[in-house]
Amino acid sequence: MTSEAPAILQLLPALISGGVERGTVDVAAALVKNGCRAYVASAGGPMVHELNRAGATHIELPLGGKMPWQIAANARAIQKIVREHKIDIIHARSRAPAWAGYHAWQKLKKEKSPVRFITTFHGTYNLGDGVWGKIKRRYNRVMTMGEQIIAISNFISGHMQREYHVPPEKISVIPRGIDMVKFDPYRVSDERSIKLLRTWHVPEHVPLILLPGRFTRWKGQLFLLDALAKIREQNWFCVMMGSDHGHHSYREEVSARVSALELEGRVRLLPECDDMPAAYRVADVVVSPSQDPEAFGRVAVEAQAMGRLIVASGHGGSSETIIPLSDPHGTGWLFSPHNVEMCAAALTEALGVSDEARRVIGARAMGHVAQNFTKMNMCEQTIGLYHQLLSENVE
Repeated sequence: MTSEAPAILQLLPALISGGVERGTVDVAAALVKNGCRAYVASAGGPMVHELNRAGATHIELPLGGKMPWQIAANARAIQKIVREHKIDIIHARSRAPAWAGYHAWQKLKKEKSPVRFITTFHGTYNLGDGVWGKIKRRYNRVMTMGEQIIAISNFISGHMQREYHVPPEKISVIPRGIDMVKFDPYRVSDERSIKLLRTWHVPEHVPLILLPGRFTRWKGQLFLLDALAKIREQNWFCVMMGSDHGHHSYREEVSARVSALELEGRVRLLPECDDMPAAYRVADVVVSPSQDPEAFGRVAVEAQAMGRLIVASGHGGSSETIIPLSDPHGTGWLFSPHNVEMCAAALTEALGVSDEARRVIGARAMGHVAQNFTKMNMCEQTIGLYHQLLSENVE
C-alpha cells in the first residue's frame, strides 16, 4: 500500500447501462467520498460523465476485446496504469477485462508490486455442453481467480462453489444495492405518473400488471402470457416493457403469442422506460417470471423499494430478496419457475389484495429493502473488503 490515499482501479467493458455499470459508478463515488482515489478503465459510454462528476477518473481502454492479442495489449496498458497511478487494488467486474487484469497482476507480482487483485462474479455465465462448454468454463474461470471474490447473492456463491470448486473463505457475498432516494414512491410526482400512463395508453380503472425486463426468452414473457391466459376473466391490463437489444424476432414471437391467446387489447409491448420509479409507481403488480435463475434480480428489489406487490419465480436471487407471504414478514409471492398454474394463482391473489393489505405488504417490502439491499450497504461492504486487503499488505 502506498503512502498516498488508497487507489482502486475497477475494470469493465464499457459504461453504457446495466447493473454492473451502475455498481461500478456507485462504488467509485463512495470511494471518493471516503477519501480514496477511484479509477475506472473501460471503453467509455454515457455514464462516464456521471463518474467524472463524482470525482473519479475514467481511463479509456478497449477492455471488451476477447481475442488473445487484445487481452495481452490491455494487460500491458493496465500494468502501466498501476505504475503511473500507484494503484493498490485491481477490481475486475467482467470476464475479458478480468483476463487482462489477471495477466497484469501476475506480471506486477514478479516486479514485487503489492497490488491486489479481486473480482466480482455477477452471473452464472452459461456453461453450455460438450467441447464448447469446456472452453466456456475455462474462459469463465477467471472470475474465480481473484484473491477475494465478491458474489452478488448466496445463489452465485453456491454456483461458484459447486461449478468451480471455489473455497467458501475466498467468497464475500455482497448483494447489489439500489438507490433508495431514486426508488422512493413519495418522490415520484403525480405528474410523472400521469404522463407515463398517457404515453403507454393504459386504460383507466384497470389493475396494471408490469413486467420490466429485456425481451429475451429466459426473462419469461411467453411464460407470463400463458399464465395471463388462465386468468383472462379477471380485470387486468399488462405492460411488458424492455429493450430487445436487436433481437426483434423474439419480440415478434411474443406479439404473435398475444394474438394466438386472444389477449390483444389487454397486453402492450413497449420499449424500455427512462423513468423506472414512475413505471413501478403506476403498477399494481410487478412480475419477474424469469425461467433461468436471476443472479440477483434487481426488478424484484426495485419493486419492493417502491412498495409494489411483487410476484416472481422462486429461484436464484429472487428467492433471497423476496420474503414469501407465508412468513409473518412476507413481502411478495414466489412460484415454481416453470409452473404456469402457480404463477396464475399468485397473480390472482395479488390482484385480489385489499387496499389495506396492499399498504401493509408494501410497507414491509420497503423496510426489507432499506435494511438489506441499499446502495449504501453495498458500497460500505465493498470498501470494507478493500480496506481488509490493504491492511493485509501493511501487516
